Amino acid sequence: MSELTPVDVLIVGAGFAGIGMGAQLARRGRESFVIIEQADDVGGTWRDNRYPGVACDIPAHLYSFSFLPNPRWKRIFAEGAEIHEYLRTCVREEGLEPHLLLNCTLRQAHWRESDGRWIVHTSRGSFAATTLVAATGRLTEPKIPEVENLREFRGRHWHSARWNPRVSLVGKRVGLVGTGASAIQILPRLAGEASEVVVFQRSAPYVLPRGDRLYSREEMSQFAADPAAITTLRDELFAEAERSIPARKRRHPEIDLLQQRALDHLSSQVQDPELRRQLTPDYEIGCKRILFSDDYYASLQLDHVRLEPTEVTRVTEDGVQAASGNVYDPEILVFATGFDTTRLPIARQILGRGALPLAERWSNGMVAHASTTVDGFPNMYVLDGPNAALGHNSAIYVIETQIDYVLGALDHLASTADTVLEVTPEAVQSSTRRIDELARDTVWTRGGCTNWYRDERTGRLTLLWPDSATSFRQQNATFDITAYRASAG
Repeated sequence: MSELTPVDVLIVGAGFAGIGMGAQLARRGRESFVIIEQADDVGGTWRDNRYPGVACDIPAHLYSFSFLPNPRWKRIFAEGAEIHEYLRTCVREEGLEPHLLLNCTLRQAHWRESDGRWIVHTSRGSFAATTLVAATGRLTEPKIPEVENLREFRGRHWHSARWNPRVSLVGKRVGLVGTGASAIQILPRLAGEASEVVVFQRSAPYVLPRGDRLYSREEMSQFAADPAAITTLRDELFAEAERSIPARKRRHPEIDLLQQRALDHLSSQVQDPELRRQLTPDYEIGCKRILFSDDYYASLQLDHVRLEPTEVTRVTEDGVQAASGNVYDPEILVFATGFDTTRLPIARQILGRGALPLAERWSNGMVAHASTTVDGFPNMYVLDGPNAALGHNSAIYVIETQIDYVLGALDHLASTADTVLEVTPEAVQSSTRRIDELARDTVWTRGGCTNWYRDERTGRLTLLWPDSATSFRQQNATFDITAYRASAG
């Protein structure tokens, strides 16, 4: 049996959540900790997604840590490479390198009853951890839809999150599968290189103007000279995003005004009535992710770009066939089709009490108390997991809230004789009922669409917090011992 390295906190994943958790632990200087990351670099989704045009759709000064502001953001909406570099800088400035193990794959983590420890086996050794923090996020496993005979496709194909930079698209015939957040960023760049582009649309998205621009030299100088200016801007951006939550709750006139704004943008950008009809969604705004772009519609109207308003179904001898029966002959297929979001891959590797896999505990959909803890899995915390995403505001705000919750639990262990904290089944059930009630009348459950926020087996809303970001913090930031069974091991 391999020797176990003792550690107070073991964090799985070095994206925003893992780095944020590590930074706060480093600042405390109380607990020993290690961050394991299966890739050769930090950054999570911003490391993996390198497709042309990749950028965030939340303003950069809001999509960053409140405790690590960055006065050097170049644009209102940062590009992926800049966000990746920001996270690298966070690691350096917070002194996380000694705690970081790259190229370190989690093989299994299991709860050892005898001494109340998580035994964590990795490709770079084994650990005995008092506390386990799962911070792998949701956008990790690319999803490619079932396409009959895809293996027989004569050209090249890949997912947007596994971009192949070695293949030039200049002068090529390209099929872009999907019209979600990645696809609308890819298309303008793709259209600038390819000789022909066909965009396969399963359902039309709502698109709002993006309004992106570079920050002026004067603005950046002000951010550098006065940190309060960043805080003020961040607060303004947060408040603006929060004002959109009534529309997600299907309140009138807010949802009507938001939907009309998107339709007016479509009408002003697309003159052809047939194309405009094909680009008009058939569900309530917000049911699927609202997209932001100033050049998507313009790219669709270029002479060498065509919209196919149905999904790809099969590969034939003649090319690629859509559900409409139309056949195309692309040399390259790019699948911008999202991720497997409701079934976290890491859940198969985590075994709680009685060797129960977390994946089995979540067989009917992800559940947690305070979006963070699961009964049967003592001293374990999930960041960016069940109902810990937002459909209208910054994910970093939620992550910071969850980190505060974990720190509260660690404070309890440090101030008492307790060594084991396990949330009760009743607390998880109560949280689940509250989530279901909050979600009941929102666009995500009643908006007339299918989306990646809901569990595909049960239909429950398991990814999003179905309320404001402010309410998430109010309800989930403070550790409450009354929801737990505490013991000395």
